[in-house]
Amino acid sequence: MAENKKSNDLILGPDDTLPTSEATVLGLQHVLAMDAYVGPLLIASMLALSATQTSSFLQAAFLACGFGTIIQTAIFMKMPLSQGPSFVPASAIVGIYFANGGSNGGMSVVLTSCLIGALFLILLGLSGWYEKIINHLLPPVVGGTIITCVGLGNLPNMMNSNIFHASGNDFENIALAGITVGTLLAVVTIGTYITKLHRFLKVSSIIITMVVGIIVSMMMGLMDWNSLSSAAWFSFPKFTMFHYGFNFNLSATITFVIIYMVLTAETTGTWFAMSAVTGKEIKGKQWNHGMIGEGISCLVSVLIGSVPMTGYSTNAGIVSITGVASRKVFVAAGFWFMILGLFSKLAALLAAIPSPVIGGIGAVVLVIIMLNGLNTIGDLKTAGNQSYIIGIPISVTMALALLPDKFKEAAPQMLQYLIGSPIAVAAITAIVLNLILNRKSSTALQVKGAK
Repeated sequence: MAENKKSNDLILGPDDTLPTSEATVLGLQHVLAMDAYVGPLLIASMLALSATQTSSFLQAAFLACGFGTIIQTAIFMKMPLSQGPSFVPASAIVGIYFANGGSNGGMSVVLTSCLIGALFLILLGLSGWYEKIINHLLPPVVGGTIITCVGLGNLPNMMNSNIFHASGNDFENIALAGITVGTLLAVVTIGTYITKLHRFLKVSSIIITMVVGIIVSMMMGLMDWNSLSSAAWFSFPKFTMFHYGFNFNLSATITFVIIYMVLTAETTGTWFAMSAVTGKEIKGKQWNHGMIGEGISCLVSVLIGSVPMTGYSTNAGIVSITGVASRKVFVAAGFWFMILGLFSKLAALLAAIPSPVIGGIGAVVLVIIMLNGLNTIGDLKTAGNQSYIIGIPISVTMALALLPDKFKEAAPQMLQYLIGSPIAVAAITAIVLNLILNRKSSTALQVKGAK
């Protein structure tokens, strides 16, 4: 472990521990830096849910984030991972909801289809096939390419949704994001030159940046306190699957099984990214255990009335910035999510943070993930056909991330779900190209510093 920490510039590795009080604060740092509330709020808006339904939807998402983060980190994948609501199924959820009665039965079809998809993931992990698929299809050049595409593919969406196309004044949003990034750089710079403060500032750099961003937001009058004042202090989700009921629909179920496979490709990229950052190799049955945990995480989320969960790649970048990869911190983050799911005031406070603050931090984090992927590829002798295996998926990622909406909307519905996830398409492209152009490669990803 010491070797891994040195090679990856980690202060604490995945299996290292730290005081509970410190883990609690650092866990909150991960929660604050994630935009886990954006997806549920966006979907609730698209479905025209009532205020009470939207609140329940968001609460369920936070509880599912917490449960999924804890079981993946402590029991199944046993890596520092945070689960969060996925953006990928948004259009499918909306389409199936309105095609099956909208407020009169649409949600029961959506949740039943998601439930079956989650069971499919669990069976995939239990069967042991997932490990075999990974070992056969993901040699080093493919794994490193996927890590790069995880950072690169999420970057345009992070900046567009949180900065450039966020609500409010565009110039104020850009200024706030710039101040946030500047603060992060200032904290890192001070820690670099003042040795006594290095560990403290490195470990807490994200939360310090977030606090400064919130203070600046208040000074600019950009904090929205209305949702906070109207939120209840404590409540449970009211609109669970047991409220909506079960309603099987074959086409909707097939749609969500396909979507879950797309999510699996994205999640695999996140696992690779965290493996590269921590320098800890993902071994053997750990792949299958992780898939079981992913399925259970999604299953619980659906049962309490929320959307499918997936591993969030931003946390790998946060680990790289702070140097803290302890699983205890991520378990603490899981408990913070569950607290947010039960104490509505706290959830509303998190949702009140202006999106440019999240976007500024997120943009830096995603670039760091991309660089980790390039570093992993850099350990290989990329020559001949390997250049195509790396270059074309990266090009595909950018093409789909920048693809105009009119082309997406003109595509068949099933294709829309796929092209809506540039990372999944890039992963599939890299795998296919490797099978065609690099048939001799058969070993699984060995990240830099792993034994």
